[in-house]
Amino acid sequence: MNRISASLPVLVAGGGIGGLAAALAIARQGFAVKVLEQAPQIGEIGAGIQLGPNAFAALDALGVGERARHRAVYTERMVMMDAVDGAEVASVDVGAPFRDRFANPYAVIHRADVHSSLLEGVREATDQIEFVTATRVERIEQSDSVVTVIDGNGIAHRGVALIGADGVRSAVRQQFIGDPVRVSGHVVYRAVVEAAEFPADLRWNAPVVWAGPNCHLVHYPLRGGEQYNVVVTFHSRYEETWSVTEGSAEEVQSYFSGVLERPRQLLSLPKSWKRWATADREPIEQWSFGRTTLLGDAAHPMLQYLAQGACMAMEDAVTLGEALRVHQVAKTGDFTHAFEHYRRSRVARVARVVLSAREMGRIYHAKGVQRLVRNDLWRGRPQQRFYDAVEWLYGWQVRNCLAA
Repeated sequence: MNRISASLPVLVAGGGIGGLAAALAIARQGFAVKVLEQAPQIGEIGAGIQLGPNAFAALDALGVGERARHRAVYTERMVMMDAVDGAEVASVDVGAPFRDRFANPYAVIHRADVHSSLLEGVREATDQIEFVTATRVERIEQSDSVVTVIDGNGIAHRGVALIGADGVRSAVRQQFIGDPVRVSGHVVYRAVVEAAEFPADLRWNAPVVWAGPNCHLVHYPLRGGEQYNVVVTFHSRYEETWSVTEGSAEEVQSYFSGVLERPRQLLSLPKSWKRWATADREPIEQWSFGRTTLLGDAAHPMLQYLAQGACMAMEDAVTLGEALRVHQVAKTGDFTHAFEHYRRSRVARVARVVLSAREMGRIYHAKGVQRLVRNDLWRGRPQQRFYDAVEWLYGWQVRNCLAA
C-alpha cells in the first residue's frame, strides 16, 4: 500500500444492516472505515425479520452474536397454514433437532434490534470506524490507488476502496452497472401490534404463514412476546413502482376477501401500516470493479419470501472480511483481487436465493389445483426431509465461505 493511501479509510456507502456489517468485518481486518449514510439520523425502519442459522453464524463472526441473541425471540417451529380451508400444510420443528443439525437457532427479531446490535459494535470501534449521516453518494471517481466519493453537497470523501451497501436503489450500482430494478407487482404491508391487542388463539411462538390465492399473511412474536409482527402480501391490481409509503387499511382489506376470517382478522389490528411495493433485480455475475464492490441489496436485491435479505448481507460482509484476510490486503493493498475473490465466492449462492425467493412466492400464493398440489406435497413430510431441503441455505459456515 503506498504512502498516500495508507492513511485513508475504506469507504462504505450505506449505514443499514449490510453497511454496518461490512464496516465491522473490514475494521476487524485492521482497516479504518468511513460509513456514508444518506439519512439525517442513524436508524433502521421496518418491523420484524427472521434470522436463520446462517445469520447467527455471520453475527458471531462479526463479534455481535450475543447482542442479537439477547434481543431475539426463539421460536418452536415454522408453520404454513392454508388460508382458504384453515388446514395445517406444514410444520417444521426448529427446536433442539434443528439446532443440532445447523449448529445455530432459528429466531425472529425486530429489524431495529439487529441494526442496534451491529451499531453497538461499530460504536465500540470508534477509533477505527467513522459514521457520517446526511451524506448521499452522487458519483464515484477511481484511480489505481484511491476511490473518491462526491456527495450531494459536493464534498469529496477519499478512501482506499469503496463498498456499495446502499440498498436496492444503489447509487454505486447505478454508476457501474446501471441496470433496471425489477418491480415484482407484489405489495407488502408491515406493522407491529402490541401483544394485548393480538388474538389469543394466534399467539403462537412461531413464524406462521397463512397462504392464500395471490396473497398471504405472516405473524410472529417480537421483543419477548410483548409485540407481534404482522406482514401481509398481495399481488397488486395496479402497475407499481418501487416505493415505501404509508399504507391504507381499505386497500389491504380489499385483497383478502378469499381467505378465512381467522387470519383475516389480523388486517384490522394495526393502527398504521407501512406499504412496500417490492422489487428485486436479475442476478448478475460481476459486481466488483477495481477498488469498488457491492454488498447486500446493492449487489443482489431479493424478494422477501425466503426471509434472507438481511442474512445474505451479513454473509456478504463476513465473506468480504475473509477475502481481505486471505489476500493480506492490510499489507499488500491489493483490494482488486480480494474483491474479485469475494464476488466469486458469493455470486452463485445469492443468485440461487434470489431465484428461490421468487419461486417461494409462487408457492405461497398458489390457487386452484396448484394450491392442492402444494398442500399434498408438503403435508406430513418428515422433519429430516425439511431439514435436507434447507441444508444449502442454513448450513453456511464461515470456515468455507470463500471459493477455492
